[in-house]
Amino acid sequence: MRYSIYYIAETNKPFDQAAADLEAAVKRHGFGVLHVHDLGSTLRSKGIAFEQNCKIFEVCNPVQAGKVLSADMRLNMALPCRISVFTENGATKIGTIRPAEMLAMLSQEPALAQIASEVEAKILQMIDETK
Repeated sequence: MRYSIYYIAETNKPFDQAAADLEAAVKRHGFGVLHVHDLGSTLRSKGIAFEQNCKIFEVCNPVQAGKVLSADMRLNMALPCRISVFTENGATKIGTIRPAEMLAMLSQEPALAQIASEVEAKILQMIDETK
């Protein structure tokens, strides 16, 4: 499998169980869940025939976020990190856009690259523990 800016893992868990397990993993790793967007329900409530499920978790480690913002306040537009639990073609998946890859597009600052790599490692652990 080739490297991708996306990191997506498939799970045999039902959607709701994967979402609950992800939230627990986020907290175990010292991150907070700032908000959960239930995109599937929101679209259906607006009359859109959307059959998939999708919950987007906005997660943040305040220490790491503080370091990023102290170095470059413009990066507030890339925060917080997002991890999604979604269904696609009958399968439940958990995924994110890799923070290190995304930040590399926004900043060339070496210290920020290190922070993004640390955050990414934790997020990928959360996803792998959830699947």
